[in-house]
Amino acid sequence: MKESYHSLYRTMGLNIMYYRNLRDFSQDELGAMVDKDQSHISKIERGSVGISLDTLFDIAKALNVDPYLLLKPKE
Repeated sequence: MKESYHSLYRTMGLNIMYYRNLRDFSQDELGAMVDKDQSHISKIERGSVGISLDTLFDIAKALNVDPYLLLKPKE
C-alpha cells in the first residue's frame, strides 16, 4: 500500500467498521462472509493493509451497501 493513500484506506476502514456495527456483525462474522480471518478484517478497518477490488466488493455485498459508500468520506 502506498503511504500517500493511507488516509483513503483509513476512511474505508472506518466506513467498513461503521456499516459492520450498524448490521451488528462481529469482525469474525464479517470475515466468515468474505473468507477472511478476524485479524485481517481488523487490519482492513485500521487502514493498515490494502485490499483488492474483489475484497471491497465482497465486503460491500456482505454489508448490503454500494461499494462507493465504503470509500466516501463522512460529511
